[in-house]
Amino acid sequence: MGVITYEYEITSSIPPPKMFKAFILDSDNLIPKVLPQAIKCVEIIEGDGGPGSIKKITFGEGSQFNYVKHRVDGIDKENFTFSYSVIEGDALMGTLESISYEVKFVASPNGGSICKSTSKYHTKGDFEITEDQIKAGKEKAMGLFKAVEAYLLANPEAY
Repeated sequence: MGVITYEYEITSSIPPPKMFKAFILDSDNLIPKVLPQAIKCVEIIEGDGGPGSIKKITFGEGSQFNYVKHRVDGIDKENFTFSYSVIEGDALMGTLESISYEVKFVASPNGGSICKSTSKYHTKGDFEITEDQIKAGKEKAMGLFKAVEAYLLANPEAY
């Protein structure tokens, strides 16, 4: 099994506490609302939503995938960090054991936030993931992030 690590940052004008609450803590409700074509629904199938919980994400009509299951690995509400792993579903494409993610929000100098994300792709056997596949995943994640940011900018009283 190989591990490919990918890191990226994305900035927002929204401060870390608000972005973390919307994008992480309430994402199960908010993302299907703001991007129903991407995420149809999120359901907790095991646990209470905290560490160890298993969630099933059903993708929307426009997605190339049907669903994934992810396990919540950690949540730190004071330091605005969240980690989870995709452990099942067609997005693993039969070539990945899992994908683990770590997300951290830090304050930016302008009062907004910087979202720092690390993705680790755990491949089966000697399979190698391509740069294009990683880029496609990054673009989808950035699309979700920007949709949540746009919602918060349009609804300043939310969260």
